[in-house]
This record gives sequence, structure tokens and C-alpha cells, in this order.
Amino acid sequence: MNPDVASPTRLISEKQFYTYGHPPDKVILESGAQLGPVTIAYETWGTLSEERDNVILVAHAFSGDSHAAGFYPDDPEDAKPGWWDSLIGPGKGLDTEHYFVICANILGGCMGTTGPASINPETNQPYGLDFPMMTIGDIVDTQKALLDHLQIDTLHAVIGGSVGGMQVLEWCVRYPHMVKAAIPVATTMRHSALAIAFNEVARQAIMADPQWKKGAYYDSTPPDLGLAVARMVGHVTYLSDEAMRRKFGRKLQNKDEFSFGFDVDFQVESYLRYQGNKFVKRFDANSLLYITKASDYFDMIDRSAEKKSLRDLDHAYTRFLVISYTSDWLYPTYQAKEIVQTLKRTGQNVSFCEIEADCGHDAFLIPDQRLSDIVGGFLKRAERSDGHEI
Repeated sequence: MNPDVASPTRLISEKQFYTYGHPPDKVILESGAQLGPVTIAYETWGTLSEERDNVILVAHAFSGDSHAAGFYPDDPEDAKPGWWDSLIGPGKGLDTEHYFVICANILGGCMGTTGPASINPETNQPYGLDFPMMTIGDIVDTQKALLDHLQIDTLHAVIGGSVGGMQVLEWCVRYPHMVKAAIPVATTMRHSALAIAFNEVARQAIMADPQWKKGAYYDSTPPDLGLAVARMVGHVTYLSDEAMRRKFGRKLQNKDEFSFGFDVDFQVESYLRYQGNKFVKRFDANSLLYITKASDYFDMIDRSAEKKSLRDLDHAYTRFLVISYTSDWLYPTYQAKEIVQTLKRTGQNVSFCEIEADCGHDAFLIPDQRLSDIVGGFLKRAERSDGHEI
């Protein structure tokens, strides 16, 4: 991979919160269920212009959060930066000296936004499975509510990878006249049977854990084993055969011969167990169930009559940049090309870039100057087309 994007300054982050939908004015979800109040955790970087037209919304993937860039002030100097810190900051693709960047934790999450672990005001207990099923559309609607609160009615761009890319497409369909530029990265218009199958295995791993207790585990031991296995399954889909061959091969873990048992023998086994155990320390099992199900429901093609699809866009206000990666087998390049073809059939302004990388689906999260240059150049061209100075 190319070297990490240089960071000229240490970007500082602060988690903020917005709450709305207080009873009786609860939020009505796509399923018809009502939810309220709803709290959204979000972070911002850069300065909002007087015209409030330099906003870029970053949509995170299923296990991400609002901390997309920078460091929290009370973190030690060697703390881990935000998950897309290589792309967000002064002089980077999402240049915070020029743009006001926002990232919100998604509905159903567990990093500050209302989700299954939140307290249900009607019971004073965590929602658990009483939390209503939500969709990618519901997630986008909560982001729209946040922007309304911030008095922002135009997005210079919305960008996101994986499930974040689904949110980008949903934004373009639900609020097309708000989005000047859209950058869906390593994503799809709808899950394949293979993607749904992996999500279902992950969900079953959690629900088979005796500690899951049908989602009512918050006052006891959580289903850490099931959640760890779910993460292990997911992590395999994020990598590629070449990446795993290069990183692990068949190398043994701290030994010279097989154990002839079920202890860890191979380095790849140790790596997956490490990833699973690390994940349970920061994520909620029920959130994984809800978010993966929402991503499985997502479909930009076959929708009910009252819901617009990507095929129904009837204007060319938004400029699109669709990005895929050569070794992504979870959302392969052919699925990105389907997005491009669908948009072109409706007369949209579409650019496409396939980035060569052998790291699999996770490539969009790995610091890479190419992604920063591609995104930054596209945003500058989009701004020039609007008649603005850079």
C-alpha cells in the first residue's frame, strides 16, 4: 500500500448529542413503529461557512461510529485516531480547512445514538428486542433531522463506505435536491445472497449463545462468545485471499509443531480470536443484529410503489463518484458497476474508479493516498462546476 496520508496537525474531536422525537411527537419508522426520544451522537471538524454550504456528511460502516477523525482532547498522545483520519483533516481528501465535515453514529448503534442498549422510557430498562426494527432509510432520516437542527439544508457531498455507501445512495433518493455530490465507496445497491448468508451466520452465532437471553442480557453477562464468533465471521469477509496468504499463510503461532488438539495452532486462528475478543469490548450484540438486518433489507432496485429507487432519479443535480476495490469480494466491482449503469440510464453525472488493492473489502479503511487524492480532486471539480472558487 501507499504510505499513510501525512497529518499536518493534530485534529481534535468532540462528541456532541442532539435529542428529538420527544413523546407525543415520536419518530415514525419505516415499519410503522414509533420511537422516541431519539438521541444522535455526532462529531464535526472544520468551520461551517456563512452560507452553510460547505458541509460534507460522512456515513460510517456497520461497526463504525461518529469518531471518524482526529483525537479526543483527553486521549494520550499515542491514542488511536478516528477510523477515517487518513481522509479527513487539513490538506486531506476531505479538507477541513475548506469543508465542514459531520459524522453521526447511526440509529441502532451503541456509540451514543439510540439503539437496543438505550433505556426505554416506558420501562426504564434497556430496549433489548423491544427496540423497533429500523432500515437504512430510517438511519438517513435521523441524519436529516440532525442537519435540520444544525440549520443545514445543502450538502456539498455525502460519502461513506460499505453500509455507509448504502446511506449515501439512500440520501440521493430520499433528499436528492440536498446532495450536490455523492461518493459511495465499496458498496452495493442490495445485498447478494452470499452477503445475507454471512450476516445470518453472524446473527445465529449471537442468538445461539446462552447468555443472549433473547436480547435481555444487560443486567447480566453479555453474549461475548457469540459476538466474538460473529465478528470472526465478518472479519473473514473483509479480507481477501491474497491478504490472508501474505499476512498469515500457514504459519504457526508461537510453536514449531501442531498441538494435535483444538488449541490455537495457526497465526490466522490467533488473529481471528484476537479480533473477536477486541470487538466485544466496544460493541453491543443486539446492535449487530439490528444493523446487519437493516443492511440486508436495503434494496435500491426492487422497492414498494411509494418508495423511490435509484432508477427513479429524474434530474442530474447530483454528481456521483462510485469507487470500488479490485479484491473486494463482499461487494465486488461488478456491483459498483451496476450502480454506475443504473445512474447512467437516468442521465446522472457519474464517474467511476476501481482502485487496485489486495486487502479485500477493508481496503477503503486502510490509509491510502490514492483515495485521498481521488476524493479531493472530485470534490474540487464538483465545486468548480458550481461556479465556486476553491
